[in-house]
Formats: sequence, structure tokens, C-alpha cells
Amino acid sequence: MTSKSISLLTTVAELRHYLAQFYIQLNASGPKFRRNNAFTKIGFVPTMGALHLGHLSLIQRARYENRLVIVSIFVNPLQFGPAEDFQQYPRTLTADARVCEQAGVDVIFAPSAQELFPMIALNGPVTQVVPSSQLTERLCGQSRPAHFQGVATIVAKLFNLVQPQRAYFGRKDAQQLAIIQRLVADLNFPVEVVPCPIVREVSGLAYSSRNAYLTSAQSQQATVLYRSLQQAKRAFYSGCRDRTTLITTVEQELATTPDIKPEYIELVDPTMLTPLVEVEDTGLLAIAASVGSTRLIDNTLLHNRKPIVAIDGPAGAGKSTVTRNVAKALGLLYLDTGAMYRAVTWLVLQSGVSVSDQDAVAELVEQCQIELLPTSDANTPPRVVVNGQDVTAKIRSLEVTAQVSAVAAQPAVRWALVKQQQRYGSTGGIAVEGRDIGTHVFPDAELKIFLTASVGERARRRQQELVTQSIATISLEQLEQDIEQRDRQDSSRSIAPLRKALDAVEVNTDSLSIAEVTAQIVTLYHQQFS
Repeated sequence: MTSKSISLLTTVAELRHYLAQFYIQLNASGPKFRRNNAFTKIGFVPTMGALHLGHLSLIQRARYENRLVIVSIFVNPLQFGPAEDFQQYPRTLTADARVCEQAGVDVIFAPSAQELFPMIALNGPVTQVVPSSQLTERLCGQSRPAHFQGVATIVAKLFNLVQPQRAYFGRKDAQQLAIIQRLVADLNFPVEVVPCPIVREVSGLAYSSRNAYLTSAQSQQATVLYRSLQQAKRAFYSGCRDRTTLITTVEQELATTPDIKPEYIELVDPTMLTPLVEVEDTGLLAIAASVGSTRLIDNTLLHNRKPIVAIDGPAGAGKSTVTRNVAKALGLLYLDTGAMYRAVTWLVLQSGVSVSDQDAVAELVEQCQIELLPTSDANTPPRVVVNGQDVTAKIRSLEVTAQVSAVAAQPAVRWALVKQQQRYGSTGGIAVEGRDIGTHVFPDAELKIFLTASVGERARRRQQELVTQSIATISLEQLEQDIEQRDRQDSSRSIAPLRKALDAVEVNTDSLSIAEVTAQIVTLYHQQFS
């Protein structure tokens, strides 16, 4: 993503002035723009700085879904206990600002403690928000009794100052997430809390600012937290639902690394944080442990449903055929998102609307009805119906292919279709492919695959497809140029760019048949969920 100018604000007065100017400019855009552009909202990512890839995933999600993105960087003294690491906590504002700028953040709000809490400078009391004891008495609340009071206070204060429509929080801090969701509900904040998946290092260790405290050896030892959760998840998907067995599975794996000192291992309801005897719908399996003097937390959600398989990758990597075959082999619903974007593109072209007229395109996509009707043959794409008309063959034309990236990149189009796709996946049990499926549409998918292939191989496949469809043959050289251009468009667009999810398994399909690629994914699925 191309870097952009960023505003660094350090006072409440500066923030309020900036927001006032933002709304003046938005109102000047006119009612049609405000109605049709999905990105008229403020997305907010509260952090304590020392930004890592976990924070970056929150920022990218916010950038994808909002017109204005604000990141706060504030090491909150209210959420540190007397013996905790407030003074030693990493403070890296200059480096953090570079990360934010590259990620397309509009505003960094980095106030001092005295700016937000003037009474601190006078050693006076600070009015605080006290969360429900039901949410704080377990898990981390046992060893950090005042922590969540400090969290709730700063979040409430920042919500009041920033007034975002959406706020983004990572699932790694699952107890914090549950408390903030309750805070918003109980105090009627007009904010949508957007939970975002845990981002991990290649080793499986969840990203955390406190990872900086670990030695190389300790970082390796700490990977046992993720391994233990994965062992429990495998047990869960093989049919184990009871608390005792799941916790015992985690304990046994943790015991293989004696230097890890568990603080707690709990199975709770992810919203109420009450202990579960058995997982009927969804359970949160959570760990806190010490590695040397560093305290780490991790968790996994256990969904009593069929998993979602999300397959990403560039055009021509074989995603559609592979995903159809995977869906059939695993008994999952195949959701052809590419066909949905092609359907909208066909509708735009048929309507005589200019592809570059985003307002007109937005009106079309808001009014259209797209149906995907499965066929009995796994090698045949689903029938695609737009406003009652079967357009299955028409959406594969060269004209549609040439324009689909430009249409798909438009915010209103992506917003409308992503919501439709997420409704399909709300109950799990789907196999779905696209160019941002694992990073944006289904970031919580249980299995993510990134299919790739060389430009030359993808051009050869496309030429063969055109011959099969009796469409005029295009030279391999021209097809390679077209694919390279499309790759650049898909990878550099500001909205939902093509990229491999950090937790995706990459599969290069150059020397593999469709059957071999399918078999690899099916094997991965069974290894994790059987």
C-alpha cells in the first residue's frame, strides 16, 4: 500500500478540531455520496504502541472498512498494577508512526497521561469505570484485580473523544474483548466492536508487545502454548466436548516444556466468561503462563460447527476448480465469490453504466439480487442468477474479465457483497475462494490456503480455457501481460489488497494437478479437524 500523509495529534483540543473538519468535508460531499459510499465512517484502533503484526492486522481491517482510520497510542497507567511493567513497557512512537503511515492510517492520537487524566499530575483520584465482576473475577482478573477497571476506563474515555462507528480489538485479549463488548452494550455507546483474529509468528507464538522481553530460547519454549491449544482443538474436532478432557489435553502438552509455568487453563463461554462443563455451541479455551519473568496469554475458539475453508490466491492459480473439489470431498458448501463479483460487473456493463461511475455502480449493487445455485457436478461452476436472469456463461466473457478487478475494488461493491458472503458463512461448513477471503471476508476461517502459480503457468491455463470455450485465442505473451497487470491492480489497491494471510498455508500449483492440490488441502483439513 502506498504511504499517505498522517496527522500526529497529542491533545484533546487537536483531536476535536480534526474531527470537526472531517465532518465538515464529509457533509460537503453531498447526500448521494454519503448514501452510496460505505466508507463514510470512523474506524478506531486503540493501542499501547510497540506495534507488531497483530496491531497491523487490526489497522488493515479498519482501513478496509472505513473512510477515516484513527489509531491511539497510549500506555495507560490505570491498567498496570504496582508490581507490573509500566515503566519498562516499550515506547516506540517514531517506529509506530512509520507503521501507521505505511498502513494508510489517517490520524495517530498519542496524548500524555496528564492530557487524558489531569488529576494524575496532582496525585489525585481518577474517576473510573468498573466492569461487571462476573467478567473480571476469572481468568486474568484473578492475578490482575484492577487491570480491567483501568482498561474499561481508558476505552470509555477514548470512545467519548474519538466517537468512532467501529472499534477493532484482537481476540488474543479475549477477556478484554468480552468486557468491552459488555461496556458498549451497558453504556449504549454507538460503536460496533469488531473482533479480529489472533495473528501468530511462523512458530505459532501469538504476537504480543511483551514478546520483546523473551530471549530466543524463551520464544521457542513459549510456542508450546499454541501447540497445546492445537492439540485440544484436534481433540475437539474429533468429538471431545467436555471440559476435563480438553483441559487435560492442554496440561499434558504444556508439561513437555517444564520452563513454562501455567497460571490458568480455562474453558469458558466467550461472551459471559462463565465456566463451561461442555461445549454446546462455542467455547473459549484460554491459557495464561509465565516464561521466565514474562507473562503471556493465548486462546482458541472452539465452534461446534463444520469449519470454514478459505482459499486465496491470484487469478489463474486454480482456486475455483480446487475449491469446488474440496467442497465436494469434504461435504462443504461451495461459495463462489468470484462469480458474485463477475455478476455485478456483467450487470454494470449491461446497464450501460460507466465502470468508473462509483455512485451509479453503488446504486446497482444495492438493488441487485445474486443467487448461486449449486450443480451436481463438482467440476461445473454453480449457476449464477442476477435479478432472475441466468448469467452463468455470460459472466465468463473477456469483457467481464477485463473489468471485474476495477468493479470489485470499489468500496460499495465490496461492502455489499462481503456482507452477503458472510451471511452464507455464519453457520460454518463452507469452502470459499477469492483474493481476500482469508484476510478480510473470513479472517476467522479455521483453515486458510493460499494457492499460487507462476505467471507463465497461469497464462497457459487461461489460454487453454479460452480454447475449450471456443473463444478467440489470445497469445501467451498478451495473456501474461494481462495477468501481470491484474496482479499489480489486485495487490496495490487500497481496499482489500491481495495478500497471503499470515496463518495461511501456501501451495504452489505449478507442477501439481487439480487432483493433487485438492488432496493436499483435504489432507490438511483431516489433520486439523479429524
